[in-house]
Amino acid sequence: MSTVVLIGTQWGDEGKGKVTDFLAEKADVIVRYQGGNNAGHTVVVDDKVYKLHLTPSGILYREKTCIIGSGVVIDPAVLIKELETLESNGVSTANLKISQRAHVIFPYHKLQDQAEEASKGKNKIGTTCRGIGPAYMDKSARIGIRMVDLIDQDELAVLLERNVEGKNRILNRVYGSEGVDYKAVLETYRGYADTLKKYVADVPVIIDEAIKQGKNILFEGAQGTLLDLDYGTYPFVTSSNPTAGAACVGAGIGPTKIDRVLGVAKAYTTRVGEGPFPTELEDEVGAYMRDKGGEFGTTTGRPRRCGWFDGVIGRYAVRINGLDYLAVTKLDVLSGLEKVRICTGYQYRGDVLTEFPASLKVLSECKPVYEELPGWREDITGAGKLEDLPVNARKYLDRISEIAGAPIALIGVGSKRSQTILTADL
Repeated sequence: MSTVVLIGTQWGDEGKGKVTDFLAEKADVIVRYQGGNNAGHTVVVDDKVYKLHLTPSGILYREKTCIIGSGVVIDPAVLIKELETLESNGVSTANLKISQRAHVIFPYHKLQDQAEEASKGKNKIGTTCRGIGPAYMDKSARIGIRMVDLIDQDELAVLLERNVEGKNRILNRVYGSEGVDYKAVLETYRGYADTLKKYVADVPVIIDEAIKQGKNILFEGAQGTLLDLDYGTYPFVTSSNPTAGAACVGAGIGPTKIDRVLGVAKAYTTRVGEGPFPTELEDEVGAYMRDKGGEFGTTTGRPRRCGWFDGVIGRYAVRINGLDYLAVTKLDVLSGLEKVRICTGYQYRGDVLTEFPASLKVLSECKPVYEELPGWREDITGAGKLEDLPVNARKYLDRISEIAGAPIALIGVGSKRSQTILTADL
């Protein structure tokens, strides 16, 4: 397995949590390298459902080292609650490490997020209002507070007082909303620091040592390629870089240390929030996918928009991330459909586009060009190997692989860890 980066190839929610959990069995170290608790992974083990928002999926394996990298923004209250829930279910968190350089989300970030989103009206982004964007804004503005500052009581007091003064001024004068109480926040966050300080470590040193020892390392990103701040459907994106290149920055290693990149794609496409979605189905087929696939957000519970597999997006994700392989999840959701479709290009003002456009204005006018294939009615949730799948299901996978331009290494045929078909050595 060596060093593998695992990313989402669509708008997130591709099933990365399950794939991470599956691959984590071979890994010694699992690293979450970006994002915040605006993203969630759902993992099913022995019929028990775990919903993880900040903790790497590998935490379910007692002997693995799990790392939250510097590219992640951390809401301490959310992380502590998640750790307590895991411990109460018999899952040890002793091997968790948190980067000293990871930034911290504070109450004023959430207030700013909510006020900014409300001010946009019909132009809202669709943010989860959990303070993720404002925390990354502060990081870029060089006024953020990191984990290393959080666990230093004196430094925390100085930095927090400065930030609360400035943030309250913005909240009061720009948005007309109340600010936060400095002393109350300081007391609360000192309590969080007492709980979390045992996990805080110099993460790049730990990862480098693991690489030198020849250990298997899995780097997992949150969200997906089309939510990337630079390469997604801007401005309807997240505030970090879920693409493979960010793994090096968020983990603190050089690009020469990465051996393989694996991209997770649903057998269809989903999206949460605002923005154009060329293959979206607002009919009974879209509703079928949503209901059968349980397409409701892990973090927000919002119903996901559903549509056919978009090969233009698949091709784009393979190129942007340098994918070696695809992992196709939720193939079982398409069972029962008489016909299945794959988008191979976009109709735009008389032309056919085969590359994903940067302009949202262009994308919003694009109409999908479909290729139709015969579906299958068989229940595939018990398939253990590729040959167990119906012929039409295999033809569908072959065509996805051909259009996207990457071989398929893993196929998900159900939500459980065991419902996974491995077709290549990872």
